[in-house]
Amino acid sequence: MARPLPGTPYHACMHASANKVSYGRLAAILGALAMFGPFSIDTIFPAFPQIGANLGAGKLAMQQTISVYLLAYAAMSVVHGPLSDAIGRKRVILAGLAVFVLASVGCALSTSMPMLLLFRALQGLSAGVGMIVGRAVIRDVLQGDDAQRLMSHVSMIFGIAPAVAPIIGGWIVGWSQWQAIFWFLAVFAAVLWVVAAYSLPETHPPEARVRLRPAALLRNYLGILGNPRFVRLSIAGALNFGALFLYIASAPAFVLDLMHLNERQFGWFFIPMISGMMLGAFASGRAAGRIDGVRLANIGFICCGTAALLNVGYNLLVEAPRLPWAVLPISLNAFGIALVFPILTLAILDMYPQQRGGASSLQAFTGLLSNAVIAGVLSSLVSGTGIGLALASSTFSIVAWIVWRHEQRDQRRLRTASSVQVMGLEPTDEM
Repeated sequence: MARPLPGTPYHACMHASANKVSYGRLAAILGALAMFGPFSIDTIFPAFPQIGANLGAGKLAMQQTISVYLLAYAAMSVVHGPLSDAIGRKRVILAGLAVFVLASVGCALSTSMPMLLLFRALQGLSAGVGMIVGRAVIRDVLQGDDAQRLMSHVSMIFGIAPAVAPIIGGWIVGWSQWQAIFWFLAVFAAVLWVVAAYSLPETHPPEARVRLRPAALLRNYLGILGNPRFVRLSIAGALNFGALFLYIASAPAFVLDLMHLNERQFGWFFIPMISGMMLGAFASGRAAGRIDGVRLANIGFICCGTAALLNVGYNLLVEAPRLPWAVLPISLNAFGIALVFPILTLAILDMYPQQRGGASSLQAFTGLLSNAVIAGVLSSLVSGTGIGLALASSTFSIVAWIVWRHEQRDQRRLRTASSVQVMGLEPTDEM
């Protein structure tokens, strides 16, 4: 028998039809919706040489298929959340999926690089609905440990995408042309549209919606961005994931040029990496309610720091990265990121209970803007050598940890000041 969703807000504000969905089914749907964004990036990696030869584009131009996608994704991410706050989560998800199907068809029919980049941007404009609105759905229906648990389960499902996407892309290129990859993406998104239309509940009923007013939205965004805690948490999350995304964005160079594998062997890089992420998400879900969130995030950052040291040390000792040692530190880094991410995300969403969509959008915007710079600028600069990638990735992990430590010190100061006020005392310089 399906296990109903726990959490007090769920039965308090959701429609009767939504109450029938099971926890497992909701996790599967939200995980699948989060997958089609990464699928858009990773599936085409094995086809880079073929697309470049067919459209007359060099390696730098091919990198722009990622950065253009991510820039459009980031730009639209600030709209997806508030739009779902105003008209409902399900409508936004279905509209985004429909646009993504059309954009994927356009990519498949592209005959020039500018045309492909145009439709890649359209893909980016629509791809964020699954991840961004999905986070708001989780926070609509669950609180506390239950929300962390579901977000971790969604992360486990979401983590499958970067592992299987390049493998699928490699096999498609092996038996067909690069256009078949985009036809695959169109079919995948169309199937998701049908599943969401018939199985996804509306978790944000009309009585809880907020009217979409651009001027008010801008003020709200400025207010959120003016919150130092939001900025610290968002930057810590973006930079921490940036350490891993640098390798994802550099996958064609890392796999094909540095490790000298072929287009069907991307799995040797992505499967261990995503296995680490899924194991971390599983551990995060199991730890919910048993280990304090701050402590769990600290453990995650320790894993990321250890991975950074091992990665730099290995690349200093070898002339070129080789399996399996080249990917093991990356897997440990992914494990640590999966422990940290749910804690940071839930902390951000809990800061703005009436603006979860907007807060989720701005968090996503921060991460996506960082990823776009990594893919479009940094990757081409450092992906020529293993040590270049390792040092740049490690820098992201270290700076993320510094920002997180600063946030924790600030929270301790606030708790101390609050305790002093409750006791009726005035804080002194010694405190």
